[in-house]
Amino acid sequence: MAGNLHVRNLDDDLIARLKRRAARHGRSTEAEHREILRQALANEEEASFEKLAADLRSLTKRRKQTPSEVLLREGRAER
Repeated sequence: MAGNLHVRNLDDDLIARLKRRAARHGRSTEAEHREILRQALANEEEASFEKLAADLRSLTKRRKQTPSEVLLREGRAER
């Protein structure tokens, strides 16, 4: 299922350049926009779970950590 994307507040010059580029490539402005997005994201790598976890550990390393078993015990005691 294809989605829609609405881009607001584009500079008039940018829109004109997009239209000229589309004309050079023999495409509609919308098709050119799709192609630009496709190319921009083609080589984008998604971070692995391990990388995301390492980043999170790095961001929170100075925070006080409570072991999960302590949190579970406290939760059970509240019931």
